[in-house]
Amino acid sequence: MRLTILGGGGFRVPLVYGALLGDHAEGRVTRVTLYDDDPGRLTAMSRVLADQAAAAGVPDAPAVTATRDLDEALRGADFVFSAIRVGGLEGRAADERIALAEGVLGQETVGAGGIAYGLRTVPVARRIARRIARVAPEAWVINFTNPAGLVTEAMAEELGERVIGICDSPVGLGRRLARLLGADPQEAWIDYVGLNHLGWVRGLRVAGRDELPRLLADTGALESFEEGRLFGAEWLRSLGAVPNEYLHYYYFNRDTVRAYQEAERTRGAFLRDQQHGFYAEAGRTGQPAGTALAAWDRTRAEREATYMAENREAAGAGGRDERDLESGGYEKVALALMRAIARDERATLILNVRNGSTLPVLDAEAVIEVPCLVDANGAHPVGVTPLPLHAVGLVTAVKAVEREVLAAAASGSRAAAVKAFALHPLVDSVGVARRLLDGYAAVHPGLAYLR
Repeated sequence: MRLTILGGGGFRVPLVYGALLGDHAEGRVTRVTLYDDDPGRLTAMSRVLADQAAAAGVPDAPAVTATRDLDEALRGADFVFSAIRVGGLEGRAADERIALAEGVLGQETVGAGGIAYGLRTVPVARRIARRIARVAPEAWVINFTNPAGLVTEAMAEELGERVIGICDSPVGLGRRLARLLGADPQEAWIDYVGLNHLGWVRGLRVAGRDELPRLLADTGALESFEEGRLFGAEWLRSLGAVPNEYLHYYYFNRDTVRAYQEAERTRGAFLRDQQHGFYAEAGRTGQPAGTALAAWDRTRAEREATYMAENREAAGAGGRDERDLESGGYEKVALALMRAIARDERATLILNVRNGSTLPVLDAEAVIEVPCLVDANGAHPVGVTPLPLHAVGLVTAVKAVEREVLAAAASGSRAAAVKAFALHPLVDSVGVARRLLDGYAAVHPGLAYLR
């Protein structure tokens, strides 16, 4: 089986390859093709993967090839993993800086930054989807490109049910909650619903019994994991649910914006500088075997330890402990998704898929993030109980913003782009929306299509 990774020079690619190295079952991935438009990043990442394969010592490691030709990368692919970053980390840093100057959030998937990133990314994602439909029409597409829900919805216009979005945040949250309750995460049913980076765990069933109320009643347990420290036990009990960590940007917006404004540099600027050093080191010729992988390991450890540092500072949550540093494992979700489809091994996964009739407050084409049953025919969302009104308000408002981004990307309409910014709950000003778009258009060539 062949896997193509779009954005194959991206920093998280070794996570995917590492998961593949541990899969020895029949029908596994035997060939990985990396596609990227940056030759330096492709070279560096190819070296990291070679070091990984050597360190694993497995004789049947998936073969790795790299190319800058999209058609060559797609031809013959069974699965396409999309993890592109339009504008790079320099673009992310600019998104954050311009938003913060206006007093609003510039995070890459939430608020003004997410809108700017979406306006740059959706036209590219649509072109890629059309190319996949033409060159590899039988391939399944797994999208991790942010904003993941928005980009998945854009690609679904061309690919229908054959594109599925994934995110590690709900998986990591569900795993932490299950372990706190003494349950095996593999045997717990996580009642999770929302949009990507805008969802809530509303129940956690073990052997048919909802154990979440027991957790919500225990202040010590609530304050022992990252989301509990971010939101506080009192607020979680008020909600009767545990929100995705990204909802901290909504529930504690002013505190977080202030922390970001006071930080020495933004998250995007930190990652830009950090990864510049990594790619320079990993891509250097004449180094001993294992050097590139060691550089990647060091860089990843620092990256994980500083994740959402400003939010934790605003909440007084302290540093991350060992349990928090364990990622949700998006690479494991991707592998489980590929296995379920390719081998018809039924699995239950939290994924970004078309709504159908799952959430009545949204139309059938809206991409939502919910538990899904997966088999050879794809991912099928599981029915969920209705959202409470406060969640309906956020979900419908943010979906309306996403629709304006899709409209602006399709038509080139500046008015639609301004509307997307202005309607977002974390912007809430037409004047600020116009200044944001002007600021982003001045620095991002990828927004030249807006008129």
